Amino acid sequence: MTEVPRRQFLKISGAIAAAACLNTAGLSGTAAAAEPLNEVSMLIDTSKCTGCRTCIIACNNWNRLKLKEFKFHTAREGRPRFSDHQWIDVAYNRYSSKEDEAAPGKMLYTRISCMHCRDAACVQVCPVGAIHHTAIGTVEIDEKRCIGCNYCIANCTFNVVGFNRALNIARKCTFCSDRLSRGMIPACVQACPTGTLVFGSRNRIIEMAEARVVELKKKGASRAGIYGLDELDGLGMLYVLEKGLENSETNYALPEDPQVPAAASAWGIIYKPIRSVVIAAMAFALWVNKGESRVKS
Repeated sequence: MTEVPRRQFLKISGAIAAAACLNTAGLSGTAAAAEPLNEVSMLIDTSKCTGCRTCIIACNNWNRLKLKEFKFHTAREGRPRFSDHQWIDVAYNRYSSKEDEAAPGKMLYTRISCMHCRDAACVQVCPVGAIHHTAIGTVEIDEKRCIGCNYCIANCTFNVVGFNRALNIARKCTFCSDRLSRGMIPACVQACPTGTLVFGSRNRIIEMAEARVVELKKKGASRAGIYGLDELDGLGMLYVLEKGLENSETNYALPEDPQVPAAASAWGIIYKPIRSVVIAAMAFALWVNKGESRVKS
């Protein structure tokens, strides 16, 4: 894993940030044809991604996340772990095989963030209900309710939840819910200069992904497929994988058969029915303790 020198990183960040600002102004970004956003999704066409990392800079700029040096993450190292200051990562892999004799050493890039799973482990294990599905299908953390227990981080199938130690809260990609509420598209989609990222209603995004797969197969990518249609009952992030779903973890840092941890499922089944009672008991205990402390003081 190669670390970017500070001076070089700052130069790259400045250039990408400038591009991101221009794109945010409306010079780029792709949204699917307008229709009611009952459930939204994002298309990540890995065959178009150049690894420019503009999406990372745009995300950090919009969410006011402190930019820090980061290491280039290879897909062969497995899924990256996220932090409070970076909600998107780009994994890369130098692909070389007999199938690609015409293009030896071709690079594969994959944008990775919260997948906004329909069957989300973080939603199942959150003891206070701070993590929930929204009306448009995204997974959101209510920072006011989060108690910093880290259960979501420990159980996330894709390792995409970060933690803010100063605020004692879990944080991750929000799907730019604040932008969506204003009629805007996600910052990373707006800034993407290659059309790799497209945002829209889930039905429309699936149609676009299927059309792209057909197009790639006509060009010779016989294994091309869509990742996220069925995984964990469907992901908010849908990927077009030119090399196909087989060996997706090695090629794209995307697990071939993602599963909710058994412990998370058991926790949800056992704990959810009595969660309200436990929370009420905890609140009462804290109130009593606070009262006794005042008396003693």
